[in-house]
Amino acid sequence: MPKRKNTFSSWRRRLVQRAVHAGWAWVQRTGSVTAEHPGRFRFGAMGTGTRLAFPLGTVFGEPWIHLGAHCIVGEQVTLTAGLMPDLDLGPEPILRIGDGVVLGRGSHVIADTTVTIGSDCYFGPYVYVTSTNHSYDDPHEPIGKQWPRMEPVEIGPGCWIGTGAVILPGARIGRNVVVAAGAVVRGTVPDHAVVAGAPARVVRRWTPADGWQPPLRTPAPVPIPEGVTPEQLRALSELDEAAAARLAEREDESTGGRPADRLAGLGPES
Repeated sequence: MPKRKNTFSSWRRRLVQRAVHAGWAWVQRTGSVTAEHPGRFRFGAMGTGTRLAFPLGTVFGEPWIHLGAHCIVGEQVTLTAGLMPDLDLGPEPILRIGDGVVLGRGSHVIADTTVTIGSDCYFGPYVYVTSTNHSYDDPHEPIGKQWPRMEPVEIGPGCWIGTGAVILPGARIGRNVVVAAGAVVRGTVPDHAVVAGAPARVVRRWTPADGWQPPLRTPAPVPIPEGVTPEQLRALSELDEAAAARLAEREDESTGGRPADRLAGLGPES
C-alpha cells in the first residue's frame, strides 16, 4: 500500500521554508555594511552607494582601508590592512579601492603593505590578492615562523580579474587588463593585455599601431543604438528576418528613415 501523503506536514514545511528564506533575506539586507549603516566597522573612507554583502569575510584594519563610491563587495570577502588587528599603521591608507569596483564572492585582499585597486575593476569569485609572501631563507626554521617579504601591489583601472586568479606581491597590472581564470600574476603587466597561466604570461595585447595581436577571433559586440526602447527590442526578438525588413520599411516611410535605420541595425544580420 502506498503511504498517504501528509498534506498538513507538507503545507507546514512549505510555510517554514518560506519563512526561513524571508528571514535570511532580511538578515542579508540588515547585515550588509554601507556608509550610512557601517555597524561596528570604521573604514578610513567609504563612498556613496558602496555595499559589503552579508555575511562578511574577515575584515580588520578598517581605518587604513579606503573604499570608493558604488563598489560591490560580495559575500565572504576578506579585506585586511596590516599583519594583524589593532596595529597602528600610520597616517596613510594601506588598502585603496577605487570607484565602481566589484569584488566577487569569497575573494581575499590582503594588504600588509600598500595595495591599490583602480576604479571600475571587476573581480570574479575567489580571487586572491596579497602584498605578502612567505620567506624560506633559513632552511632550519619552519617557513611559517620566518618573517615574510612584502611588496606593494597595484592593479590599474578597468581590469577584469577572472575566477580564482592569484595576484602576488610586487605585481603591477596596467589599465584594462584581462587576467584569465586561475592565472598567477607577478611582475609587471602592460596596459591593454590579456594574461593567462601560472606564472601568467601575455597571450594577447592591444597597441595603437597594431591593434589586437594576435587578432581577435570574433567581432566586437555592436552596442545598442541610442533611442531604441526596450519595447522595440522585445518586438525585434520575436521577428524573423523578413518581418524585421517589413517593419523597417514601414518605419522608414512614416519617420523619414532614422528610427528604421536604428531598428534595421538590430536585425538578424547585425
